[in-house]
Amino acid sequence: MFHKEGHKIIFIAFVIIVASFLLIDNFVETPWLQKTLWIVLLGFFIMILQFFRNPKRQTFLNDKQIVSAVDGKVVVIEEVFEKEFFNDKRIQVSVFMSPINVHVTRYPISGTIAYSKYHPGKYLVAWHPKASEENERTTVVVNNDTFGNVLYRQIAGAMAKRIVNYAKVGNMVTQGSDSGFIKFGSRVDLFLPLNAEIKVQLNQKVLGGESIIAEIND
Repeated sequence: MFHKEGHKIIFIAFVIIVASFLLIDNFVETPWLQKTLWIVLLGFFIMILQFFRNPKRQTFLNDKQIVSAVDGKVVVIEEVFEKEFFNDKRIQVSVFMSPINVHVTRYPISGTIAYSKYHPGKYLVAWHPKASEENERTTVVVNNDTFGNVLYRQIAGAMAKRIVNYAKVGNMVTQGSDSGFIKFGSRVDLFLPLNAEIKVQLNQKVLGGESIIAEIND
């Protein structure tokens, strides 16, 4: 199953690959060179298919838990001052996605979209400390009765050139459902209340919609 954001790119790539195969077959006479070029083209197409894959995830809905918004590796867990929406201290948990990870973004919790804003910006490497504030990014806040406001931020990286965000203010959303897509390498930051109990560790690999990032106790 492939994400809808990749359908057009996959179709165009398929047409180009087929045309290239025919050109190679007709104009390249050296057998070993033919095979090498075919393998390179096939490998390129497989990479595109892998990048836009959209595997089904089983999310167990729980208003006391935050699930990872994306697949990747936890690269930041720290207390920070969040100045775009909260203007106070929060726990930031950041997940970095390599080009081989699934790049679907999922809602970390159910609730109502309270804030959604796109920011143009730079294309620093996604793990750069200033990427969260200076790179192209979208900021989304989901209001949940148990967790309060939870902010997640899609951040473009050095390779990512397009962020897709489906969140619109006032929409009711479901934990684990599709909230967008980031093309070609990136990162997502979560900003959580200080009383949230973090359930992941640095360098831990997580799955979007399934891995529990944090929970809150009454």
